[in-house]
Amino acid sequence: MEPAGDRPDVILVVDDDEDIARFVEFNLRLHGFEVLHASDGQEALEVIERQRPDLAVVDLMMPRIDGLELTRRLRADPMTSALPVIMLTAKGMTQDKVNGLSVGADDYLVKPFDTLELVARVNSTLRRNKEFREVSPLTGLPGNSRIRREISDRVRSGVDYAVGYIDIDRFKSVNDRYGFVRGDEFISALARSLHRAVVSIGLPPAFLGHVGGDDFVIVCTPEQVRPLTSRAVVDFERAADKLYDPTDAERGYVELKDRRGNVRRAHLVTLSIGVSLSDSRKRFTDPLAAIAVASEMKTVAKSQPGSYVAVDRRRADGV
Repeated sequence: MEPAGDRPDVILVVDDDEDIARFVEFNLRLHGFEVLHASDGQEALEVIERQRPDLAVVDLMMPRIDGLELTRRLRADPMTSALPVIMLTAKGMTQDKVNGLSVGADDYLVKPFDTLELVARVNSTLRRNKEFREVSPLTGLPGNSRIRREISDRVRSGVDYAVGYIDIDRFKSVNDRYGFVRGDEFISALARSLHRAVVSIGLPPAFLGHVGGDDFVIVCTPEQVRPLTSRAVVDFERAADKLYDPTDAERGYVELKDRRGNVRRAHLVTLSIGVSLSDSRKRFTDPLAAIAVASEMKTVAKSQPGSYVAVDRRRADGV
């Protein structure tokens, strides 16, 4: 079942057998899912382009585009490559299961199947997919939905908390000068610096998440903000200096050419950190509001030279 407050997961059922399609649709709706239907792989591709389901239940044998070819096409398209697919196969056809899994299906169901197995397979496949999406492949840190859940947990517990939004100043200059592979090394270095800072401040444990790119979020107590960010800034700047080519590091800037061939200088990277506080002065009960204010303060930090931490100290009345 979907988490409370979120929209229902949307399941696309792809089967040319109307009786099976209706059976699957009825039982999934009964368990709180929204359901779309397509009669074959060609129609499924059209539906997916319009509506973006969360999971597809796909029959193997269909006219025009069958289940294997549909799954191949989904996996080959970057926009649908992560869409979970459960393949429906005929009883006793072991090779069908092997073929389905080999082209990228996440799971399979053997017909005839019962309602409980159908719902269990859908739920477990959705859960695995969401857990995978919640972890950044570059840093291994939890992503956006896990960040929101962490803040929600602190709201429910009634404790004071702080949200810090962090990114790298002039990160684009690194990618432009050295390429994306070196750029990823800077992101990984920031992740390690933030992790070391989180560990160094001890209990209660602070939380570290990776929004994406060079954007990170920390959730901690208000008292932990200063020691955590101070440690992270010093650690990251030291690590980043070592990632530059020696000539650039020594002179303190990189030279970049614009489209017209003009050379400009970009200073070495620093950090901008925006912090929102949820305490007696101002209480955030919505995770997105706390993140939005931290992001706003990060913009303030970017207007200052060097690494900078900007903390929102406005009261609830805006003063």
